[in-house]
Amino acid sequence: MWSRHRRARDWLQQRDPDYCATRHATRLTLVACLLFYGCRYGLGSPLMAAYALFGTLAAGVFAQLPGGPAQRARTLLAALPVIWLLIAAGTMLAASTWTAATGMLVIGFAVAFAGVSGPRLIGLASAFQLSFILASFPPYQPDTLPERLVGVTLAVVGVAAAEVWLWPGPAPATTAQRLGWAARSTAAFVAALADMLAGQPAAAAEARRRRVHAANTVTQTQMWRLPPTERATSASRQDHALRDAATDLHQTVRLAGWLRRSAATTTDVEVATSLRRCAASLDHSGDALLGMERASHDAVVTMEHEQPNAGRSASTSQLRAAAITRSLARHTDFVATAVRIAEGHRDTTHQPAGPHSFWYQHRSVPSLYWQRLRIHLTPRSVFFQRALRLAVALAAARLIAGALNLEHGFWVLLAILTLLRTSAADTWATFRRALAGTLVGAAAGALLLLAAPQQETYAVLLPLTMLLALGVGPLLGLAWWQAFLTLLLITAFAQLTPTGWQLAGVRLLDVLTGAAIGVGTGILMWPKGGGGELRRYTAAYLGAGARAVEETVMGLAGRDHASGRAPSHRGETGGQQALAAAHRAQILTDASFCQYHLERNHPRPTDVDWEAALAAGHRIVRGAERFGTGDRAGTLAPRWPGPTDQLVRRAQRLRSDYADLANRLAQGHLHDPAPVAQPTMGVVEQVHEIIQSGARRADVLHLIEVDHWLADLGRSFNRIPARHEERCNPPGPSNPPAG
Repeated sequence: MWSRHRRARDWLQQRDPDYCATRHATRLTLVACLLFYGCRYGLGSPLMAAYALFGTLAAGVFAQLPGGPAQRARTLLAALPVIWLLIAAGTMLAASTWTAATGMLVIGFAVAFAGVSGPRLIGLASAFQLSFILASFPPYQPDTLPERLVGVTLAVVGVAAAEVWLWPGPAPATTAQRLGWAARSTAAFVAALADMLAGQPAAAAEARRRRVHAANTVTQTQMWRLPPTERATSASRQDHALRDAATDLHQTVRLAGWLRRSAATTTDVEVATSLRRCAASLDHSGDALLGMERASHDAVVTMEHEQPNAGRSASTSQLRAAAITRSLARHTDFVATAVRIAEGHRDTTHQPAGPHSFWYQHRSVPSLYWQRLRIHLTPRSVFFQRALRLAVALAAARLIAGALNLEHGFWVLLAILTLLRTSAADTWATFRRALAGTLVGAAAGALLLLAAPQQETYAVLLPLTMLLALGVGPLLGLAWWQAFLTLLLITAFAQLTPTGWQLAGVRLLDVLTGAAIGVGTGILMWPKGGGGELRRYTAAYLGAGARAVEETVMGLAGRDHASGRAPSHRGETGGQQALAAAHRAQILTDASFCQYHLERNHPRPTDVDWEAALAAGHRIVRGAERFGTGDRAGTLAPRWPGPTDQLVRRAQRLRSDYADLANRLAQGHLHDPAPVAQPTMGVVEQVHEIIQSGARRADVLHLIEVDHWLADLGRSFNRIPARHEERCNPPGPSNPPAG
C-alpha cells in the first residue's frame, strides 16, 4: 500500500509540479461550494446560485491570467465592471432569439478580437464570453438582473480573495525573471572569457563550463518555452523592450561562444578589459530584470567599447577577437538600453542604435495598441479570422438553440467556447476526445440519476465532482476533463431544477450540437488556421532584409546597386530605402509573431524556427542601420579595394540566399535550403597584411566588423530551418537551472 501511495505521489508531482493545479482546484472548490450552498439553500435563490457557480468557473477556470496571486486578484477585480456590463447586455438582449444572436455576433467578435492586445485581455476573453452567454439565454427576466449581478460578484470577489489568502501557489517565472537569470549567467560566461584572454590559467575550461550554463538559461527565454500567460506578447513598451532584450541576449551568447572558439589561444589585455565591462553591464541588467536594483543610466549602459590603437604586432586572432568584442559590446549596450526601457526610462542620453532600433521608445501606449489593432484589423490576420470564426459559431449556435428550443441550450455555446480551435483539423481532433469524455460522463450521470434521484445526494457529491473536474481532469487530459465536467454540471443542475435521468442525454445532445457547429464553422471559415500570416510577413521581412544587406555593403563600397558604379547624389540612398522597408516589415512580423504565440499554448513544430528567422531579420536591420547610415558611404573602397570586393561578393551571395529562402517560405515549403558556407580565409588575413604595411588598427578594424556582420548573417540563415528535435522538447522549468 505504501508503495502505491508513493507512486501516486510521484505521479502527481510529475504532472503537477509545486501542486499548483491541486491548490487551484481546492481553492475553487471551496469558493464555489460555499457560494452555491449559501445562495441555493441559505438564500433560496437557484438563479443566484447558478451565477455564483458559473462566475467561479469563469473567473477561476476560463480566465487564464498572468502574474502571481496578488496580480491575478487585482486583474479579476478590475474586470468585474466589464462582467457586469456583459451580463446586463445579455439579460436585455435575451428578449428574442434574433437580438441575442446578433449580440452574440457583435460582442463575441469584439471580446475575442480585443485579445490581440496581449495575454491579459486574451486571458479574460473566455471569461467575458461565458458571462455574456450565460445571461443571453431565456427566460427573459430583466427584473432578475440584481440577483445575477450579486451572484457573479460574490464569485469573482471570492476567487480573487482565495487567490491571495487560501493556499496560494508560487508565482510563475515571468519573462523578465528568465531574462534576468540569463543575463547573469551570460555575464559570468563573458567574465570567464575576459580571464581567458587575459591569460589566466584554467580560464578556458571555466569558460567552457559557463558557456553551457549560459546557453541553457538563454534557451529558456524562447517564447514557446514560456508559460502562455507569461509571454511578452503585448503591444506595450515594456513587452517590446523585453522581446528586444531577449533577441540581443541570444546574440550576445552566440558572439561570446564564437569568441571562445576564435580566441582559444589568444591573449589581449585590452579586449579582456572591454569584456569585463560588458560582463559588469550584463550583470547589472540581470539584477535590474530580477528586481534586485533599479536600472540606472550610469550603471546599466556601457561605454562604446572603442578599441585603442595597437601597433603592427596584432595577429589575425587578435584582430578577429577585437572585432567580435566590439559587436558583443554593442549587443550588451542594446540589452542594457532595452532593460532601461522595460523599467520605464525614456531618456535618450545614450542610444546605442539608429532611429529604427527601439522605435517604440517614445510612442504613447494608446498609439502602440492602436497600431497593433490596426495591423490585425484585416481578414488576412489570423487573429481577426479566429475572432470572427468564434463569433459566427456562437451566433449560429444561439440561433439554433433558440429555434429548436433546446433545453439547457447554454451548454451548446459552452461546448463551442471550449472546443473551437484555430484550425478545422485541431477542432476535429479536440472534438473526438471531448465526445469520448462526454459519453462517459453522460453515461455515469444517467446511472447516478436513476439510482439516486434525491436532491440531497447531489448536494453531497458536488464538492467531489468539482475536485475531479477542476483538479484531476486537467492532469489526465481533455477526455477526462470533459467526463468530469459533465458530471459536475449534472450534479449542479440536479439541485437547481427538478430533473431526471434525461438530463444526461440533454448534456450529450448539447455537446454534439455545439461541436458540430464548431467543426462546420471551422471547415467553412479559414480552415487552415494560424501560421499563414506569420509565414507571409516573415518572408517579406527576410526579402526586404536581403536587399538591405546588399545595398548597405554596396554603399560602403561606394557603388550603385544596379550598375556597380559610384552612386549619384540624391535624397535618400538605396540602402536607406531598403532599410526603411525592412524596418516596416519588422514591425508587421513582430506583431504577427506575438499573435502566433497568443493563440497557441504550445506551438507545434514547423519547418521554420520562427525565433531564428526574426533574429536574423533583427540583425540585418541593426547592422544595416549601423553601417549604412550617416556619412559612411564609400569609406571602404578607396584604400582597400581587395577586401572590399570580397565583402561585396559575399553580400550579393547573401542577398541571393535570403531572397531564395523568402520565396520558399512564402510558397509554404521551406525544406532545407543549402547552408551558407563560411570562408576560412579572406578579409581578416588581408587586414592583417594591411596593418603590417603601416595602417592604423582602429581604421581597418571597420573592415573586419562588416565581415563579421556578414558571417553572422550566414550563420543566422543556417539556423532558420527548424530542428524538430529541439522543438519537440517540452517547455523548460520555471526556475533557473543550477549553475
